[in-house]
Amino acid sequence: MNEATSLKGEAVTENTSTQDRSVLITGCSSGIGKCVAEGLHQRGYRVFASVRDPGDCAEFHAAGIECLVLDYCDSASIQSAVEQVLDKTGGHLYALFNNGAYGQPGACEDLSRAAIRQQFETNVFGWMELTNLIIPVMRAQGYGRIIQNSSILGFAAMSMRGAYNASKFAIEGFSDTMRLELVGTDIHVSLIEPGPIESQFRPNAHRAFQKHIDATNSIHREDYQKMIQRFEVKGKVQPFTLPPEAVLKRVVHALESKRPRIRYPVTFPTYLFGWLRRLLTDRMLDRILSRVG
Repeated sequence: MNEATSLKGEAVTENTSTQDRSVLITGCSSGIGKCVAEGLHQRGYRVFASVRDPGDCAEFHAAGIECLVLDYCDSASIQSAVEQVLDKTGGHLYALFNNGAYGQPGACEDLSRAAIRQQFETNVFGWMELTNLIIPVMRAQGYGRIIQNSSILGFAAMSMRGAYNASKFAIEGFSDTMRLELVGTDIHVSLIEPGPIESQFRPNAHRAFQKHIDATNSIHREDYQKMIQRFEVKGKVQPFTLPPEAVLKRVVHALESKRPRIRYPVTFPTYLFGWLRRLLTDRMLDRILSRVG
């Protein structure tokens, strides 16, 4: 599907004034989070960009964007970030964009409990904890938008990505359940489902792979060698990769539409595999996914 026309027929119908609309965005040091923070700031939102490294705040402050430290793996950090935001906004928050995450490559049988736990602490448990602190705020004010940056791997599992697949499947289930529990409120939950996007995702995944996977002694060592070669080729872009502005477009729609979508596919592979998942049997889809590197 053409990315430029994928929201055709879904014009933003709500009053799109962004004055006094505050948005907390996680994972803003680079890639999607940084792009969305800068894009919404330019659009007039009051953006609270969060990062794990305090040193990453300087660039945002220079651009006039409020920035704070939030580490999904640290409950105290999450609580402190929420308190700071609410203190500055008088106890209100229009939207939360959960975005911070990383990918842990590796075959399921090679993943240690520690590696899986770390993946879920960042990609799932931190998201849940932060979201659960924000929902009562939105209930009290009577409105809000919760946007979750999921993935094509949140509905189409691919080999050598077991921990990340599982974390994104979990976020999809958590978000679907929240949506049902928020029926009757003016709090909307949307999932963004990107395929390949220009970001630091692959370098970060490479570091996680080196930390947790013993490639030399694995039965999958030949597959890992090919994976490592792909990681180490600089400048090579995956087919159908889009810039992070493609995600920004969906976030804007989810924030400003009177009836935001439940799911926003981004990139051709997401549309393709979403269609194949509905059309094919599980075994037929497995044969296709097993060939995807």
